[in-house]
Amino acid sequence: MVERGSGPVVELDFHNTLVKDAQRELTSYLSHAPDSVREVRVIHGYHGGTALRDMIRYHFHHPRIKTKMIALNPGETRLILK
Repeated sequence: MVERGSGPVVELDFHNTLVKDAQRELTSYLSHAPDSVREVRVIHGYHGGTALRDMIRYHFHHPRIKTKMIALNPGETRLILK
């Protein structure tokens, strides 16, 4: 995972990350993210398959997530935080 940004919007890049590792890292990040972070842009890519994208969009849940938004970029999912 590569983290970019430190303000209200943070970008996490999970290219070439296994689904189970991405799930663990995203859970850890959201559990420890400062309250000032309001949005996480999760970069999962789209050329390498759909397992990571589907896990994030349809199967991943965390108490900090208010809603998930499908971005115009098919390789990105936006998480709006509480």
